Amino acid sequence: MSELIVWTYDWVPEGPRGFVRDIRLRWACEEAGFGYSVRTVPFNGPGADHLARQPFGQVPFLSDGELEIFESGAGLLHLARKSEKLMPRDPVGEAQTLQWTIAALNSIEMVTVPWWFLEVTGAEDNHLTGWLESRLDHMESVLKEREWLAADRFTVADLLMADALRVARVRSFGDRTATESYVTRITQPSSFKKAHADQMAHFAAADKIRS
Repeated sequence: MSELIVWTYDWVPEGPRGFVRDIRLRWACEEAGFGYSVRTVPFNGPGADHLARQPFGQVPFLSDGELEIFESGAGLLHLARKSEKLMPRDPVGEAQTLQWTIAALNSIEMVTVPWWFLEVTGAEDNHLTGWLESRLDHMESVLKEREWLAADRFTVADLLMADALRVARVRSFGDRTATESYVTRITQPSSFKKAHADQMAHFAAADKIRS
C-alpha cells in the first residue's frame, strides 16, 4: 500500500485547534488502521505548491501515492473505499453511507459553519438562526430513532456528522439530548481521541518553534 500523507497547516491560532479538518482524515486513518504521516503547508499565505494541491488555499488534502485529493469529504470517501471499516461493501449500506456523508456536508455543515461564524464575529442579527434550528431539529428526530446513520454500524458518515455537530456553539444551541448523546458516543473511541490529541500536539509543538 502506498504511503498516506495528511496535509495540514504548520500552525494555527488556539481557537480552531482540535477542529482543523485534517482531524477528519487522521480519525479515519486511525479507525481503519492505516499508517499515515502528516506534512504541512504554511498557515500565513498559501504558496504556489499549496495552491496546486488545494486551489482554495485550504487544508486538509490527502496524498495516496501519485493520487492527490483535496476537500475533507473527498478524502474521507477515498479512505472509505479502501476500508470496509469505514463503509460497507453491499450496495444498500454503501448508498446509505454516501447519502449521509453528503448530508453532513450539504445539509448540516453548510448551515452550521456560516451560523457560528456570524456568532463569533458578533453580528447583531444572525438571520441563519431559524435555518440552523430547523436542520438541528431534523437531526434530533433522526437520532432519536437510530444509533448509527447508515448500515446499523459506525461508518464514515458518523465520523463526518459527529465532527460537524461537535462544535461547542452548535452543541450548546438548544436542548437536543439525542444529538448530544450521539456526538459524545461517536467521539469516545480511541481513534478520535488519538487523532484529536495528535492534532493538538502538532500545533503546540509549532508554538515552541515560533516563540
